[in-house]
Amino acid sequence: MILFNQHKDVKVVFPDNLLQEIGVYGTKSYPKEFGGILIGEYTEDFKTLNIRDTILPKKYKGKRYSFERSITGLVEHLKKIYQSNPRQYYVGEWHTHPDGSTHYSNTDLNSMIEIVGCKTVNIKNPVLLILSVNKSKVNDFALYLYDNKKLLKYE
Repeated sequence: MILFNQHKDVKVVFPDNLLQEIGVYGTKSYPKEFGGILIGEYTEDFKTLNIRDTILPKKYKGKRYSFERSITGLVEHLKKIYQSNPRQYYVGEWHTHPDGSTHYSNTDLNSMIEIVGCKTVNIKNPVLLILSVNKSKVNDFALYLYDNKKLLKYE
């Protein structure tokens, strides 16, 4: 699947099988929110982001209307990925909204602002994938690009 963000003239290539895999993780956690991080690589001109993988948190708190992941084990995992392929790295986050919409909340936006402000993350425009799920399937999904304290939707 290819999505385009007209505000920043950037496209995302997201493999269907990875989106399905993420959906399975999300429906298994229903009725609680669940999520993880996205690994990818940009083309040299930074006009295309290829999403390659997800990493699930080792520790997290999932509730009906909130998800909080720990960074336990993530740094080591990310270092291994980067050592095996320096072009692949952390590019964003994903989480579910059980029986909810794919629109981001103020909490989602504030989390992205916090991530961009974190000196160890070193990314200016992370992406955020939100999946609306129920107990058996993904109802819908939306992908957003963070830019200057705003989340801009990919189409």
